[in-house]
Amino acid sequence: MMNIYFACSITGGREFEPVYQAITRALLADGHAVPTAHLADTEVKALEAVVNPRQVYERDVAWIRACDALVAEVSTPSHGVGYEVAFALNLGKPVLCIYREGQAVSKMLTGNTHVRMQMKTYREAGEAVEIVRSFLAQRPPNL
Repeated sequence: MMNIYFACSITGGREFEPVYQAITRALLADGHAVPTAHLADTEVKALEAVVNPRQVYERDVAWIRACDALVAEVSTPSHGVGYEVAFALNLGKPVLCIYREGQAVSKMLTGNTHVRMQMKTYREAGEAVEIVRSFLAQRPPNL
């Protein structure tokens, strides 16, 4: 079991919410801890609206520090997700960024050659889940 930080767009758009949900459901079913699983919920904007920005920052940074790996769905541009990816890489965490084939993704991500970062495309939610599982299978827990 690993502690996985799952990152996805909240305010930038929710078009890929079914993929977020498939990934977090699979991670939880596989026995991983996912403190950010609520980010996949349809009601996430209402849930997060009651938390002030400073609390969100401090909570999320603490979760990234504690995680074994960060998995980010990056099909929808998000300042927060980009920040989280960079923060995790700066801490030496393994990072997987996945996105729907054909989506325009920032070259700051697609051009990143950091040894601890992988970029993968998927065609549908089931394939995204398999990519995430494969990524995690390559890593021992408690890196």
